[in-house]
Amino acid sequence: MAQPTGDRAPTVVIVDVPRSALRGRLAEAMAIYVTAMGYPPSSGPQRGTHMLRHAGFDSFRCRAALDADGRMLGFGYGYTSMPGQWWHDLVLRAIPAGAQEWLGYAFELSELHVTPPAQGAGLGERLLRSLADGLPHRTMVLSTPEGENRAWRLYRRLGFEDLARDHLFPGDHRPFGVLGARLPFPPGPERAAREPRRAG
Repeated sequence: MAQPTGDRAPTVVIVDVPRSALRGRLAEAMAIYVTAMGYPPSSGPQRGTHMLRHAGFDSFRCRAALDADGRMLGFGYGYTSMPGQWWHDLVLRAIPAGAQEWLGYAFELSELHVTPPAQGAGLGERLLRSLADGLPHRTMVLSTPEGENRAWRLYRRLGFEDLARDHLFPGDHRPFGVLGARLPFPPGPERAAREPRRAG
């Protein structure tokens, strides 16, 4: 595990979270999810069940940001967007123009969250670049709550475009923006391109 050096801030590493390690990290990830999204704690276990189901997809990829003590500060995951999946089918109807261009061979970013105390330090970008590194997909697609915030600034910086705005998903009263970016992302800081470690 990475250790702090001298009086420098503790190192944060990006690690791969394989399916075999996911259950052991799920509670940490869902605690970050409900805090970052402002959802009630009871929504965490339900979302965790979805994440475990998504982990069964062959294309599932998950990354986590860990501090020097191994605590999770953020995570992100996704998989190939396919017909018959809940999010894919809803978005397909929301963007009839150019849907095939964006969803034909897309990596669907299901979740990307950093715990609020660790936000603003570039972890979201490091996680997102790690997830995208080496993907064979043409595009990456996602949805995020509307509003001017760090998440939107990150997505714009990496080239995400509007596919639909003020979209309402079942079960959430907030409007979402649906965004897409062509892969690979524009070049970024060298530190964001480090190979992720493997979480045990």
